[in-house]
Amino acid sequence: MQVIDASRHRLGFSGEWLTAALLLVGTLLVGLLIIRELRVAPVATSGEPVSSSPTAVPADAVSVPTLMVGGAHEIKVGDRAADALKQLVAPVTMIKETTERGPIGTREIRLYQLAGTQFILVFEPFERQGEPRVAAIYLQ
Repeated sequence: MQVIDASRHRLGFSGEWLTAALLLVGTLLVGLLIIRELRVAPVATSGEPVSSSPTAVPADAVSVPTLMVGGAHEIKVGDRAADALKQLVAPVTMIKETTERGPIGTREIRLYQLAGTQFILVFEPFERQGEPRVAAIYLQ
């Protein structure tokens, strides 16, 4: 007959407990770093301010996804800048052009007039080193 001595169980600090504690502390530190990065706004690297909305666009301007110019000509958000400029026919006149630094590259803001209506086309690249595209169309 075999007797098992169950009352002699000892708790000890082993390598498994140390590993579990280190993993828990590491997970907490990584979580705190992620939360800190999400809460802090990024700082621009140069002295020029970077804005996500064009500063040359008046507050009363209305954003539209598509603009009909001269009947059959249409400009849409996302069109290549070169293609959009080809759609601007003779009665359209450019009043003002502004260039500023955007979050990805150079942003061009052009104010046009057609038969008493003013509209603004915003051109900027959608990706780094990409070609300029129509980023926004505003009516005034």
